[in-house]
Amino acid sequence: MIYRFENRFVIEGTNLAYVFDVDARGRLVHQYLGGRLLEADYAELPDARILHSSFETPEGVAAYEFASFGDLVYTEPTLKSRTESERLHAFTFQDARIDGDTLEIDLVDSIQQLTVTLHFKVYAAYDIIERKMTIQTGETVTLESAQSFSLGLTERKLRLSHFSGAWTSEFRLQQGDLLPGKKTIESRRGLTSHQSNPWFALDQSATEENGEVIYGFLGHSGNWAIHFERDQFGFTQVTGGLNPFDFAKRLEVGESFTTPTGYIGYTQQGFGGMSRNAHDFERDVIMPERTRETLRPVLYNSWEATYFDVSEDGQKRLVDEAAAIGCELFVVDDGWFGERNSDAAGLGDWHVNTTKFPNGLEPLIRYVEGKGLQFGLWVEPEMVNPDSDLYRAHPDWIYQTGGRPSTTSRNQFVLNLALPEVEAHVTGLLDELLSKHAIRYIKWDMNRAFSEPDSPQLRDAKELWLRHTEAVYRILDTLRAKHPDVAFESCAGGGGRIDLGVLMRVEQVWTSDNTDALDRLEIQEGFSYAYNAKMMSCWVTDAPNWLNGRSLPLKFRFVSAMQGTLGIGGNLLEWSKDELVEAAQWIETYKSIRPLVQHGTSYRLASLKTDGVHAMGYTDGEDYVVLVNADRRHYGKNRLRVKLAGLDPERVYVYDDRRVSGRYLIEQGLTLTQQQDYDAYCLVIRPA
Repeated sequence: MIYRFENRFVIEGTNLAYVFDVDARGRLVHQYLGGRLLEADYAELPDARILHSSFETPEGVAAYEFASFGDLVYTEPTLKSRTESERLHAFTFQDARIDGDTLEIDLVDSIQQLTVTLHFKVYAAYDIIERKMTIQTGETVTLESAQSFSLGLTERKLRLSHFSGAWTSEFRLQQGDLLPGKKTIESRRGLTSHQSNPWFALDQSATEENGEVIYGFLGHSGNWAIHFERDQFGFTQVTGGLNPFDFAKRLEVGESFTTPTGYIGYTQQGFGGMSRNAHDFERDVIMPERTRETLRPVLYNSWEATYFDVSEDGQKRLVDEAAAIGCELFVVDDGWFGERNSDAAGLGDWHVNTTKFPNGLEPLIRYVEGKGLQFGLWVEPEMVNPDSDLYRAHPDWIYQTGGRPSTTSRNQFVLNLALPEVEAHVTGLLDELLSKHAIRYIKWDMNRAFSEPDSPQLRDAKELWLRHTEAVYRILDTLRAKHPDVAFESCAGGGGRIDLGVLMRVEQVWTSDNTDALDRLEIQEGFSYAYNAKMMSCWVTDAPNWLNGRSLPLKFRFVSAMQGTLGIGGNLLEWSKDELVEAAQWIETYKSIRPLVQHGTSYRLASLKTDGVHAMGYTDGEDYVVLVNADRRHYGKNRLRVKLAGLDPERVYVYDDRRVSGRYLIEQGLTLTQQQDYDAYCLVIRPA
């Protein structure tokens, strides 16, 4: 519900209230973000502004919903632009429109002849507000900063949670007090990045299950930034959107531009409540509509089994084993195309390598389908090797600057998708590939960040960052429309492109190239704060692990990977008969609990970092599954205790032939006896 009381606007969710005013100068001033109040209470909210000195505006110091550049406001501007003669703004409120769960507010800049429309949409069931901004111009203007949202907060003390990371160590949760000054999380790499992620949470003293949490997402897969600015009065300005670093967007007379979408959420149920609201919102609203209700299949991926040594016969042998243990989707990874025998050649040449597949892909696809599996393929469409037919024909199709050598990373360049002819070429190749073959799954990879971000063909090279991401989105949207039976996975050297922008266009994401089951627990736990389990592709691979040489029991590897969408990535031709039998049993178990993991409500029950055991719970309100991974044993400490959450305390439940109350499982919990180092458990609990 959205209300207007004269100059006050109120946006309500199920438990959320978000309030801001239009002040005497026509600026939007934040007043309240918290629990829902009675309608009459909103008029009684105290003015959040502070009258301090003549050095500030006559209306005082405040937190703003929109910060103009050139005003007596010095936080990150919500919009910054220039014409040939002007670079300052004077935005004032003009009009507002309320239509059910949406609010649009028009601000007009008399200096640059700009109209800005701020869009608000409340998803009441999830207590999440969608935010974005549309800029329309009456004269030619170049945008230098265009933010999706500006959020003013009045809480006097806040703790910031966000992610840091690197390749193979993504989604490391960082938490610390937000001190006076400016804190920025961002990517300047051309993609979402392994190093940070466009998600944040702010709280004062929240725990896993209690306390207020304000949190947010940004739906953009290119350069992005979220700024947190805390002043001496305790106001906090949070501004998020396109990274203003090296950014430009030119608008001609009458043109408009809408920013990527931001999302602001609120809960009083701690970090667990935050995650559960976000997970439901992502499944119900963000994910592609045609896949929201369907369960993700158990896949097999051939990469770690064969690397570049791909052949029709070798893949068929893997198909036999994958089908026998219960996999449902077979994905051929890198090495199937061009002169691709290492990472030094072939990228850009998306035609089948006839040495490896003498009769093309069709015999393998028919073989896969004959075994009852779907067929999938790996591609990296944004890249080109110097040693490729495409680069030899079009050396001008990469990001480059005149007279300076171009830098390779992984022996490849980034294709300049900011050019329409390059975008059309990539779209055409992928469309042809999907039209010719019964491919049901595409793993879209991107294995390097940008360098030499220049494009002599563009009027302003600063536009390339945004143009590239928009091109990726258009390609995905085109392919999804033309090939509705194809599912897509987002991969960027692991978890380098995961955000709500790409998640609108893909069924799942590759969380990390790190497939060690122990390392994965921390990565997956961090991921769970922001993103749901159905999106998260998790593999069981070989022991010892290729990355760190650690050998873990097969049971541990499966229980770790069953906490998302299960995949198998090991060389099944080298697994023993006993391991294959055990794998088939675990896959059968996963399929029985898959609806709970992928569509249920999840609970973080225990963490290796603090509890010495990792445990996740999933429930549909009736059945409940607990997945537990233990660390190494310690003498005299082989008993594990895991308290559950999300059960009805008054109901009786059954597990392992025991009958106990929900209250018992919440207060006393499960008691498990650890039999070996890196033990693991899958326990299903049902109402009596």
